[in-house]
Amino acid sequence: MNSSSSGFNVSSLRYRDSFNTVVAKNVIVLTLGLIINYINGSLIHTFRKHQIFYVNPRYILFIHLVVNDMIQLTSSISLFVLSYIFYRINVSLCCLILIFAVFTNRNTPLNLAVMAVECYIAICLPLRHAELCTIRRTYILIALIWAMSAVSILPDLFILLATEPVELFYSTIYCRTDNLFSHPIHLKNKEVSFLVYLVVVWLTLLYTYIKIILAAKTAKASESTKGDTNKGRNTILLHGFQLLLCMLTYVAHLIRKALVYIFPEYYNNINFALYIIVQMLPRLVSPVVYGLRDNTFRQHLEKYLLCSMRPSIKHGPH
Repeated sequence: MNSSSSGFNVSSLRYRDSFNTVVAKNVIVLTLGLIINYINGSLIHTFRKHQIFYVNPRYILFIHLVVNDMIQLTSSISLFVLSYIFYRINVSLCCLILIFAVFTNRNTPLNLAVMAVECYIAICLPLRHAELCTIRRTYILIALIWAMSAVSILPDLFILLATEPVELFYSTIYCRTDNLFSHPIHLKNKEVSFLVYLVVVWLTLLYTYIKIILAAKTAKASESTKGDTNKGRNTILLHGFQLLLCMLTYVAHLIRKALVYIFPEYYNNINFALYIIVQMLPRLVSPVVYGLRDNTFRQHLEKYLLCSMRPSIKHGPH
């Protein structure tokens, strides 16, 4: 493609893993991916089976986050495994997988911000919650999340189509975002998008957290209200923690450069560790924070898991 992509490929070739290391890394990634997607799949099944969830805006937003995480994780693992099996893949296939991966990656912070606002309304404006947080508005917000992500991503695709020859899409490439979208405009668009996301989402989380803290102080007299307020405050804090993990995507290249500069002999291990921390760990946080921590969801999930285990017990050896 260009000098930047070829430069990356040369540096990658100098740090190829041994066969045993490749197998071990792929087994770890696939195992973690299957576990996370199984947990998320169980959450989706539980959501679908009980009306109490799909008529509640909070659970709709949560399950959208789970589905989004599953798509992101599957796309990410596909690229990881393909990079080891084929090293270079068709540009059109690379472009398709990257679009899914980047789309879902941009969706996550926006979804967290919307969930924080819903939590704020439920605690600080309880009498207006049913009016403001309707099912219809929830689905409109989800559509807006995808639309906002599209606004930040599709220009990159149009620039790629306008600046590169058609033959590029029939060639092969080591599939990375920086390799495919390497035009200076792409880099500028990425920086601007990150800055906008960072400011808007963090201001939203900060505003909702402060409001909930103030509500907690005024609700000290009521123990039940205080409990709900404290739970909402903790939820916002967990939103912030997950958002920090998601935002690592935007600074991972800086961390990688610094670590490789200090420990150049551990180039591949640094890449692998960052992949686990940046791409997989945030996907594990969602089901733990929002699924297992929520009493209602946890109770229904436990019933589903117990029911799914009983047939195997009945048909097991006597």
